[in-house]
Amino acid sequence: MKTNLYLLLVLALLFNCKEVDKTVTNAKDYDVFLIAENKKLSNAKEEQLFWANKLEATPNQYPYLAKIASAETQLFAATGNIENLKNAEAYLLQLNQKTNQNKSGYLRALARNYISQHRFKASLLLLEKAEILAEDLESTQKMMFDVNMELGNFDIAKSYLEKVVDLNSFDYLIRTAKWNDHIGKLGAAIKYMEMAMAKAESSNLAGLKQWSYTNIADFYGHDGQINKSYEYFLKALLLNPNDAYAKKGIAWIVYSHERNPEEALRILNTITENYSAPDYFLLKAEISEFLKDEVSKENYIANYNEAVKNSQYGEMYNAYNAKLFAENNKFVDSAIAIANREIENRATPQSYDLLAWSLYNNGETTKALEIVNEFIINKTYEPEVLYHVAEIYKANGLTKELQPLKEELLGATYELGPLMEIKINQL
Repeated sequence: MKTNLYLLLVLALLFNCKEVDKTVTNAKDYDVFLIAENKKLSNAKEEQLFWANKLEATPNQYPYLAKIASAETQLFAATGNIENLKNAEAYLLQLNQKTNQNKSGYLRALARNYISQHRFKASLLLLEKAEILAEDLESTQKMMFDVNMELGNFDIAKSYLEKVVDLNSFDYLIRTAKWNDHIGKLGAAIKYMEMAMAKAESSNLAGLKQWSYTNIADFYGHDGQINKSYEYFLKALLLNPNDAYAKKGIAWIVYSHERNPEEALRILNTITENYSAPDYFLLKAEISEFLKDEVSKENYIANYNEAVKNSQYGEMYNAYNAKLFAENNKFVDSAIAIANREIENRATPQSYDLLAWSLYNNGETTKALEIVNEFIINKTYEPEVLYHVAEIYKANGLTKELQPLKEELLGATYELGPLMEIKINQL
């Protein structure tokens, strides 16, 4: 009897240790950032007002338009308010009109704004003009890599990356990291991002360091290095206590890794008090579903739908809309239409996945499989896309092809989240 009791105590201890090991966050680490004064927002407002007054006093000084556009872009980053991004676009359009589209730097600034708006083809046209002008050509070539990756022109993107090879360049290293992640080489992507981070730290430029920290945190999370992911999200917050993306990253760790949905919602609610990106509603809806709180889930989805009615968002939320509609029988036709529009905008494997997933949910499993075989398989390694592929394989009776995919997906449950883990186990 004593032996049995001893074994039970040991097993209980091991179980408790395992549970403790899953906890990597501590509210004491990040609570201070959840109530921090938004100095970035205050500074951006002051800068916007300063340059607007300067322009009003001297309307012929068109370079002030670039300063105001920069301040509006900073306001968008701080608040998620789409109006600020559109304001920046308006100022940059004026600027390029006044310079007859003859300044590469101004063309690139507008192209960058269009990338943020998911207007990738419009961005490409501007960059092609900048490339012809050949002012600071390397900066244009780097952006040509960025926009061609977004458009699914991967061979063209690679050719531009090869034009700017420089292992001492932060800009080259981050793009090489992105390329390696795209081709499924996460280890190499992490190596290059760590090199870029070292460059950012040696330069001691806060903006580059913050960008590096949030991106390496993402990579570490994908690789299962959750402690490191958390560490670098915190480092990003030390530089900018109002970095909504870093806070969201911590909320995801709390929810997906630690399975503490209530705390994750608390973090997200503090973010959305001052930051208004619609996709936060969908994350809250997912967490509410995990909590089996259907009322809150439906309310958050309704909030999302209301938010994206704003025409200023344009094409920015096509992917979210397609996935949301695809799994609702009433709206699956809308999902198919949105997916086709997204393919027209950017013919990436992810865009084709939206169509395949929508067709699958519409009962058109054979068509869905045809799209998978032609446009998706071996062209992307994103876990969510691979989950959709697995479901399509299952529907088509491809058990042999399904099994290795299921094993791979079980290794990506942190990235996919608790709800998806349940679905993967049911494959």
